Amino acid sequence: MAIFIEKPSIIKAEGSPVKTIEEFVGRVNSNEDKISIARMTSPSGWSEPGQRPQFDEYTVVLKGTLHVNLENSELDIREGQAVIARAGEWVRYSTPAPEGAEYVAVCLPAFSPDNVHRD
Repeated sequence: MAIFIEKPSIIKAEGSPVKTIEEFVGRVNSNEDKISIARMTSPSGWSEPGQRPQFDEYTVVLKGTLHVNLENSELDIREGQAVIARAGEWVRYSTPAPEGAEYVAVCLPAFSPDNVHRD
C-alpha cells in the first residue's frame, strides 16, 4: 500500500552554522528504518564533524557545491553531480563556497544518531 508523505520533519543538524535537514522518509518522519531520504540546505561556511557511518550514503547536489573529505582525498560535488560514501568509510561534509549547497541524501539503512559514529 502506498504511503502519502504530506511534509518532511525538520531534524536538528550537527555542525555550524546551522544546516536545515528536511527528512521525508526515515526513522523520524515515516518510522522507516530501511532507508532515509532527506533534503539538506547548508549555508556558506557550514561544516560538520567527521563520521564513520554504518550506512551507505548517496548524495545528489541540487544547487551549489558540497565539499567531501575522505580519508585519503577530497572532492567538490557540484550541482547535477553525486557522490556515494560507503558504510564504514570516514567522511566529513562541508559547504565552504559562498553559495552554500542544497542536496538530497539517501541513507541505506536509515540514518540515526546511533549509526553515524561522529568524531
